[in-house]
Amino acid sequence: MAPMSDKKKAIIFIICSAFFFALMNMFVRMSGDLPSVQKSFFRNFVAFFFALIILIRSKEGFAFDKKNLPVFIARAGFGTLGILCNFYAVDHLLLSDASILNKLSPFFAIVCSYFILKEKIKPVQAAAVAIAFCGALLVVKPGFSVAGALIPSLIGVAGGFCAGIAYTYVRVLGQRGERGPFIVLFFSAFSCIVTLPFLIFDFHPMSAAQVITLLLAGLSAAGGQFTITAAYTHAPAREVSVFDYTQIVFAAGLGFFFFGQIPDLWSILGYIIISGVAVAMFLYNILPGKR
Repeated sequence: MAPMSDKKKAIIFIICSAFFFALMNMFVRMSGDLPSVQKSFFRNFVAFFFALIILIRSKEGFAFDKKNLPVFIARAGFGTLGILCNFYAVDHLLLSDASILNKLSPFFAIVCSYFILKEKIKPVQAAAVAIAFCGALLVVKPGFSVAGALIPSLIGVAGGFCAGIAYTYVRVLGQRGERGPFIVLFFSAFSCIVTLPFLIFDFHPMSAAQVITLLLAGLSAAGGQFTITAAYTHAPAREVSVFDYTQIVFAAGLGFFFFGQIPDLWSILGYIIISGVAVAMFLYNILPGKR
């Protein structure tokens, strides 16, 4: 059997990351009314220790090219801002509204890849992402007309923008030979350090159930972080970002089983569009001459 191409690996990785991040959102929602910074800290705290264990057991250890330190800082900085903005939007908007704003990150990743990495965007890939985005709109139906939602909505857009830049820098680090576990470790450590002072001065007591759900959220985030880092180090954003929209489908399934949420016909139509585009893009990517 021929070895799997990097593009196919990236597709599998990003679908796995979509599932893990859907799990993370589910557990974050279950954790109740806690500050966004507190949730963000737990999200990265678990991922840090997972990456730490992997690096300790690896032959290379914590080695990295010091010339890439500015890129590491840029990736971690924009990633941290993206998380904080996303959690703020989740706390102040409908969950569906916050989700669609966060799903703008693949668009920003494609645009940033064009400017930062000079990666060309093929018309068929741009069309697929645009169609998938339309499907996502049908699913979440964002309502920007709600009173008081303008500022949180703009912050949510900023979160998607920051996440898109962060994923682009993940791609830069991958092209320069940096390892996924170290990228995750640096980002997680950076985020924990930045949010720790706010956590100390504005800590909200948690029940045992909240601690467990936040730890599970962190565990899910670790899985999502590792797999999405692997995805963007194996292939350009323009070729795999469309598959990130499968998170909407996973979230719908989890919402039904754990919260009793039943999607309407518009949402079902969105699922069909998203899934159809994902299948079409997968077939396109495995055609001869497309590798």
